[in-house]
Amino acid sequence: MRKSRVAASFFIVVLVAAGAAAWVARDWYGAPLPLPTSPFDFEVRAGSSLASVARRLHDAGVLPHAAALTWLARVRGADRAIKAGSYEIEAGVTLPRLLDKLTQGDVLQTAVTIVEGTTFAELRRALRENTQLAQETADWPDAQVLARIGAAETQPEGLFFPDTYFLATGSSDLALLKRAYRLLHERLAAAWARRTPDLPLATPYDALILASIVEKETGRAGDRPLIASVFVNRLQRGMRLQTDPAVIYGMGSRFDGNLRKRDLETDTPYNTYLREGLPPTPIALPSQASIDVVVAPPKTSYLYFVSRGDGTSEFSANLIEHNRAVSKYQKSGR
Repeated sequence: MRKSRVAASFFIVVLVAAGAAAWVARDWYGAPLPLPTSPFDFEVRAGSSLASVARRLHDAGVLPHAAALTWLARVRGADRAIKAGSYEIEAGVTLPRLLDKLTQGDVLQTAVTIVEGTTFAELRRALRENTQLAQETADWPDAQVLARIGAAETQPEGLFFPDTYFLATGSSDLALLKRAYRLLHERLAAAWARRTPDLPLATPYDALILASIVEKETGRAGDRPLIASVFVNRLQRGMRLQTDPAVIYGMGSRFDGNLRKRDLETDTPYNTYLREGLPPTPIALPSQASIDVVVAPPKTSYLYFVSRGDGTSEFSANLIEHNRAVSKYQKSGR
């Protein structure tokens, strides 16, 4: 009799466990995730753990239970295989499909990288050459691209965040541009909100312009904050930026690889040797690092820098020191 009661109790426990497993399978595994918006964009930073991504998705309202994703990944042996990049998920996505995206086990995905420091013309050329994207915008003028992505700006330069984007194979280049545009504005707004006081920049767009200059001037990542401080100091003092990459951008197809004195003396809207303040638009796609340093540059006395010829720069606080550095490292410099 006692054995029968034990067996019955064990059977009830098994039924309860089976019911719980069925509930988990229904509510965690097979059911569509409750996305706050569709499509929903999110980013996985390099070095992020799956647990941290799961917590962020839970906080955003995507995952009812953060542990569900990590539990499923462990069962599949995929908890260390997530890929950094920008992701987009749409209504109807389930937990397994989400994990497939994060691990790129989903063979129907395409990874497209937008490279920092490139111009919009270079980005469009790369998209036209990408055979895994549907070419929707290939023949469109820039103004039509801006209109279709819902941009308020009249010029496209600098408006697309450089990152790796994961899309369904066969997605259009327009879908990619929309995502990169949204992400750029999200990142720029977040950076602008934490800007330092008395920054000589009036708008987030000004910060984007300056960040693009810093991006093109940076030969070594460690010099980036100091380069930003030079330009911020110059703006605060009413000095001209005198940055070669802006002049080169303004020359367009006339630039043949050599910047000459006559080029510095030829006026364009981007000639910061002749014009005060910022150029009218960004000159390239700035990285997150460049955006971060222009909104919160270090306090320095530097007003000049010159390339040492090895990718690094020599910084100076006055013209006498700068001229010495120019004589030491090269015949011409800023």
